[in-house]
Amino acid sequence: MLLIDISNVITDTPSKRAFGLVEEESTIERVESELKRADDDRRIKAIVLRINSPGGGVTASDVLYSDLVRFKRKHDVPVVAALGDLAASGGYYVACAADRIVAHPTTVTGSIGVILMNLNLEGLLAKVGVRNETFKAGVHKDLLSPFRGATPEERRIVQTILDSLHARFVSVVRENRPRLDEARVAELTDGRIFDASQALGAGLVDEIGDLPAAIAAAEEAAGVTEARVVMYHRSDETRENIYSAAFGLPAQVNILPLDLGALAGGGARFMYLWAPGLGE
Repeated sequence: MLLIDISNVITDTPSKRAFGLVEEESTIERVESELKRADDDRRIKAIVLRINSPGGGVTASDVLYSDLVRFKRKHDVPVVAALGDLAASGGYYVACAADRIVAHPTTVTGSIGVILMNLNLEGLLAKVGVRNETFKAGVHKDLLSPFRGATPEERRIVQTILDSLHARFVSVVRENRPRLDEARVAELTDGRIFDASQALGAGLVDEIGDLPAAIAAAEEAAGVTEARVVMYHRSDETRENIYSAAFGLPAQVNILPLDLGALAGGGARFMYLWAPGLGE
């Protein structure tokens, strides 16, 4: 049985640590590398996704979800999601690829929605006597510029995209939680968060339990007993046991301490991300 960690912000670009001196592969690169190894590993009878993430990029979350769905269909192996401290927004989006979702008793999940965060520096620049001059061809070419406020028309343009991406998230929930009726899905996908008990009552998760409970659920689904749980490592990585990685991290409810460099490099981005304190 393969244990895959999905932790921190979900991105498709490398992140940096140690004051930018060390570059780590993106979530997508790492998980796709592990799935590629599992392609040739006939011993893998099930996958457990250990998720501790506030979500991340819209495309990164969708790519990860699609990769997992494609793998389980190709190999006909069950996938069980074990939710840790936080499995919100894109973290829950990825969990929807699982056949069964097990939430830890202290899990926070939900935040089914999409967000775009942008700075408006116009007032600040005016106070210090700095004026922006932008030359453009195309009336909306500087859409979401941090140097001016958005016009009503620009707000409508952005909202249309937000609504479309939200509809995609809702469709993933609807497809993978078929027991929820339309009215209930609409109620649960307004961006609110849930604790484990609320998520179970709402039908967003299937069980409340710890990592061993998720492993047991995967064993049952695969029709095996006393399965050996493995984690893939590169030769230069520290080898951890199954309890020493994502579930040992702080809850990261406030994502300010996280490395958001990969997200900030391209300016405003559409995110499946729970970002308390970073909105209005």
